[in-house]
Amino acid sequence: MISRSALAAAASAAVDAGGRVADLRRDGWGHGVLAVAQAVTLAGAECVRVDGPGVRDALELEGIRASFVDEPDIDSALLYGLPSIDAPGTRRPVMRLHGRVLATKPLRPGDAVSYGYTFRTTKETTVALVTGGYAQGILRALGNHASVEIDGVLRPIVGRVAMDVCVVDLDGSTADLGAEATYFGGAGPASQALAQWSSVTGLATSELVAVAGAHAQRGWES
Repeated sequence: MISRSALAAAASAAVDAGGRVADLRRDGWGHGVLAVAQAVTLAGAECVRVDGPGVRDALELEGIRASFVDEPDIDSALLYGLPSIDAPGTRRPVMRLHGRVLATKPLRPGDAVSYGYTFRTTKETTVALVTGGYAQGILRALGNHASVEIDGVLRPIVGRVAMDVCVVDLDGSTADLGAEATYFGGAGPASQALAQWSSVTGLATSELVAVAGAHAQRGWES
């Protein structure tokens, strides 16, 4: 999900911080090149950097000056609301990656989950099967090393991340079928989760949002 209000605020902050050319390569870092181009030019950017002449020509039909040679000088971390190491929690993320609870299941001590049984419970608990896997940009390295926000609480991803789903330990709690599960972004405790993802995977936050944006189904929210 891409937040319209967060994108507008982030674009204004990035342009106000200085620079004239915004980096919109890789489909606006997975956020959607046209939407980001409209927001950043409305905020005052003079030009946007895109991947090639086809995208440039399409944007120029919309009245947006684009280039595939100008070097970007607008702060992309500000533009996309990516976590700041120096000031964590100060930027509102533009992208929120989420799934839904498909099912829940009680487990006994010693029960294992997912491929290869890399996780076994040490006590009675309940796990949730949540939509979202490595096909949607949730890298397999995050299994047993990252969390998902469900009902306002961070819950650990346990076992290996599968192609389209992962398993989340509810730690004795329950979750309604269809409940939203936020992997990163939004305004809750998963807001800055990309920083942890970057630490676990060794990938930059820019790479992580571009991959998620390219593979997950994109939608819009206020």
